Amino acid sequence: MKTSNALLLILVLLYINASTEWPTHTVCKEDNLEIYYKSCDPQQDFAISIDHCSDITTHTFNIRAAAVLSHSIKELYVKLDMIMNRKTILTYSETLCGPGHPKLIFCGMKKGGNL
Repeated sequence: MKTSNALLLILVLLYINASTEWPTHTVCKEDNLEIYYKSCDPQQDFAISIDHCSDITTHTFNIRAAAVLSHSIKELYVKLDMIMNRKTILTYSETLCGPGHPKLIFCGMKKGGNL
């Protein structure tokens, strides 16, 4: 029994490490609003939370993000798609960190740092 449990655990860990699909995370899911995001690196997960998800459409809101870097930040891009009824109605894309274009304070942070 212990051998089969150990084998199962090893297979799960190997599957997680071999996965190339980008993980999808739910930030909030309410009656009239759902927000999801995908991490761009299956080995580097990224956490986001939003205070008072129901107030997003009418008030200012705070977004928190956290990650322990497994790679230095040399380049960072953001791409947002607004999807309603399974149709993309708005797309936004921007370079946040790039060679000679640091827009954010964490551009250039080194591997192992906390974001």
